[in-house]
Amino acid sequence: MAKQKAPGRSHRVGLSLTDLFEMFPDEESAHQWFEKQVWPDGEPVCPKCGSPDRVKATPNRTPLPYWCGECRRHFSVRMGTALERSRVPLRKWAIAIYLEMTSLKGVSSMKLHRDLKVTQKTAWFMLHRIREAWAHETGEQFPGPVEVDETYMGGKRRNMSKARRESFPRGGLAGKTAVAGAKDRGTGKVSAMVVERTDVRTLQGFIHRTTKPGATVFTDEHGAYRGLVGFAHESINHSVGEYVRGQAHTQGIESFWAMLKRAHTGTFHKISRKHLNRYVQEFAGKHNLRDYGTRDQMERVAHALVGRRLTYDDLTA
Repeated sequence: MAKQKAPGRSHRVGLSLTDLFEMFPDEESAHQWFEKQVWPDGEPVCPKCGSPDRVKATPNRTPLPYWCGECRRHFSVRMGTALERSRVPLRKWAIAIYLEMTSLKGVSSMKLHRDLKVTQKTAWFMLHRIREAWAHETGEQFPGPVEVDETYMGGKRRNMSKARRESFPRGGLAGKTAVAGAKDRGTGKVSAMVVERTDVRTLQGFIHRTTKPGATVFTDEHGAYRGLVGFAHESINHSVGEYVRGQAHTQGIESFWAMLKRAHTGTFHKISRKHLNRYVQEFAGKHNLRDYGTRDQMERVAHALVGRRLTYDDLTA
């Protein structure tokens, strides 16, 4: 990797707002850009049968500009992607992806609704559709060393209503949701997910799914990590003020938690337990793309939306 000349990620190639609007001056330019991401070989492919054969352009049919002679139906670049059946112009979709990828703490639906002049409900649905780019990632196994930690997301007890506060016992983690995370020191990549509990079976199972056998694993003193088999395991004891011992620490994954929680507090304010894993996957996915330039990030997200589908009824069920 080339030596960085300035703090942070100044080596990345960014994209200014001026560049963005020069890149997408009209709807046609956005349409061509999405076609390039969905069909990288340059030929329209039917989303139903997957064949480019017998596909003809029908430019006079604007919403569905292509015809598949095999399936005998019209289609567009949106079909077979998370954008299917959306009436929002593709130019606004491209801008939404840009705003999402250039905002470290994410974009709220209220801000997107104002920036794009769409309803807040539409903006909220758009953002969840963009999150489909990361919603079903299986993740690779990290070669290590790997830092593993768990955190808890949720509001503070003192901010709850009296009725909700009384429904939970005093102290502890009442009303919070557990999230497990792993960060590979070699690649810098993160894998994280909401978990139902933080017992031995769950947390050690998470390590086995995310980490290659034999890798070095660093954790804190949580009892669920004791007796970890198949890995070189070292732990540090936060309860006695130990945070770093040689190479043993979890500061990398803890910095990821800090970003996620700042986004929760400063951007979204409230994230329901139902949708929390979608936000966790989003921030892990964005973290793993942070070394790419903005154009590359946008292209990778647009390409990842292919083969995904999210309806409003499914999202709100």
